[in-house]
Amino acid sequence: RIISHKVGKFMDIKLVMETLKEAYYVRGRKSNIIIHTDRGSQYMSKEYRDYCKSSKMIVSYSRKGNPYDNACIESFHATLKKEYIHHKKFDTIEEIKVGVFEYIEKWYNRERIQEKIGYLTPVEFEEMSKKII
Repeated sequence: RIISHKVGKFMDIKLVMETLKEAYYVRGRKSNIIIHTDRGSQYMSKEYRDYCKSSKMIVSYSRKGNPYDNACIESFHATLKKEYIHHKKFDTIEEIKVGVFEYIEKWYNRERIQEKIGYLTPVEFEEMSKKII
């Protein structure tokens, strides 16, 4: 399940921090949440690392030059582009924000079944997982 997402003209530290903070609150501000990213400068920044540390999140980084370590999100980005972005024409950043929000929140998380998680939607899989744990 995609729990936090932002769209901006630039993937700067401000955008990354807004997304991280939202995800932290969505997950109930629990400690020991593992946050896995690539080694982009935003994720290696002092501000990012300090926030994760003060929030008791566990930071995990992909190996340098190895996108397969972050295959889940790489696959999601490819799916988003293939199923949605490449089929639309956007005139403004606001149109992109609304469109991506609707794709993720209305379609991807709640309607799109996925073979890898037993032909469930991400929300269904998450709910089932909560019952098991």
